[in-house]
Amino acid sequence: MLRSPLALLTLSLVCCVVFVFCGTALGQTSPATTDPQLSTRDVAAEQASAAANSFDQMIDRTIEREHFFMAQMKQLHPLVETYIQNLKEDKDLGAPVPVSDVYFLGRLDMSDGADDHTFSSPTTAGLGKRMLSKLKDVYSVKFLPLGFAQMVILDTDFRRQNYDFTFVRREFLGEVRCVVLDVGPKKGAPGGRFLGRIWIEDQDYNIVRFNGTYTQARRNAYYLHFDSWRQNLRPGTWLPSLIYSEESDMKSRLGQTLHYKAQTRLWGYNLKDLRRNSEFTEITVDAPQSVQDQSQKAQDASPIEAQRAWERQAEINVLDRLQQIGLLAPEGEIDKVLATVVNNVMVTNNLDIQPEIKCRVLMTTPLESFTIGHTIVMSRGMIDVLPDEAALAMILTHELAHIVLGHHLDTKMAFNDRMFFPDDRTFERMDFARDRAEEEAADKKAIELLDNSPYKDKLGNAGLFLKAVQARAPQLKNLIRAHLGDSLLNGNATRMSSLMTASAQFDPKKTDQVAALPLGGRVKVDPWNDQLELIKTKPVPISTAAEKMPFEVTPFFPFLTRLGTTPEKTAPAPEKTAAAPSGR
Repeated sequence: MLRSPLALLTLSLVCCVVFVFCGTALGQTSPATTDPQLSTRDVAAEQASAAANSFDQMIDRTIEREHFFMAQMKQLHPLVETYIQNLKEDKDLGAPVPVSDVYFLGRLDMSDGADDHTFSSPTTAGLGKRMLSKLKDVYSVKFLPLGFAQMVILDTDFRRQNYDFTFVRREFLGEVRCVVLDVGPKKGAPGGRFLGRIWIEDQDYNIVRFNGTYTQARRNAYYLHFDSWRQNLRPGTWLPSLIYSEESDMKSRLGQTLHYKAQTRLWGYNLKDLRRNSEFTEITVDAPQSVQDQSQKAQDASPIEAQRAWERQAEINVLDRLQQIGLLAPEGEIDKVLATVVNNVMVTNNLDIQPEIKCRVLMTTPLESFTIGHTIVMSRGMIDVLPDEAALAMILTHELAHIVLGHHLDTKMAFNDRMFFPDDRTFERMDFARDRAEEEAADKKAIELLDNSPYKDKLGNAGLFLKAVQARAPQLKNLIRAHLGDSLLNGNATRMSSLMTASAQFDPKKTDQVAALPLGGRVKVDPWNDQLELIKTKPVPISTAAEKMPFEVTPFFPFLTRLGTTPEKTAPAPEKTAAAPSGR
């Protein structure tokens, strides 16, 4: 039976409507008395004094909460992923387009200062070394991962004596009402201080967003502009989740102009709960069993069953390990969407595969997919950029073809000691890529499966997507290069290239031709528990070709919410009582 998955058919852009509340100054209160003998000047002075006291209290509370935040971050070790695109103006589009890219993935460690342990692979030797330079430094046009990790921190020593604070307005970020302040270092304060704007939620006075840069601390040090967001991940706890950084005209000491956009994502704050420990927390009661006939007595596994069980053991070991270190998302709603597409292909091709095929999502941005036994894995970035359901079916069917053809996982992974290695060596120790012969066989089989599927007449955009990949591959090598599995490119040719011949001519200037989406348009990540969900936003009409932004980095504007928030009920009117004596 065919089922229709959630539609993945339109360009989705995250947007947030901001409501600005202008008017009275922060903390302004009514005068303590309404004595008619008081002059207007006296009333104004009393109001100003009350507002100033309230403002100072808020600043003190905010600084206290920021110190608490720093103490929390020393206990947490989230994954930090930064993807950077260097840009150059395209005269035809009238907008900047990527000309090269950089990718970092590591685990943040602030327990003893700030440090970063970068995931490495045999093909990224330079990225695997620990960066010993200070967090905020970017030399010439060489990016360091710690420079972007630093953007989770407003100031390691945030104190009143170092800063001036200016009230701007009240503003909503999503459903969270905030006080907006401009912040700058006092005259004579040491360099390296934050300069910009902060948003403070008005219940516990946590900083939930800060936008700006750092002042220069020494000669030849370059400080980038950034927009850093925190989300309410636990009651009373706001933690970094998304950072957008951009420069368009920064001049390096070598005279080069730095023009780039970058996204930094943090997740995996609570990895200890992702381990398989249900056997210790779940109690099951088996129904009484009736007496079985001797012929039904349990028997040892047959050789075929034993081989399948051994392969399944290797699959479970790998999936558990990837989930425990935060690279693989826990099972969730997106897995079901992917599984529905796979099921649509299997049903129309009369495929019955045991054990059943499952789908999982890799948390990372680079575009890749692969199989681990009977599990199809697709990266979050791949799901983000695919233009429609048929293109999604194309990627999934290629991996399904590997399973149908019996391309197995290396069963050495069935020995659990193979999983005993540092997290940052994962890309070196795990490799699920196929050789060229297996890839070509899977391409051929996938075309056969798609020709018998519900998607056979809808693959035009899938071919356009492959053309867009081929066109951008020279500039976006780090986005298109796989770390664990198979790339979309086989040498200079794309995967399933025969689909390209049947698609329309690829034209980046046509507004009605969306071959690929920007990054971040489909999948929302919960940074605490790594759960994923599809972003449900209305499609946004494209007015110019520059707004298509295929595979490109865009700013973040998350809809902030509070945990456990319920609609406020109107408070009952107070009962009328006799006025109490003033006591004066």
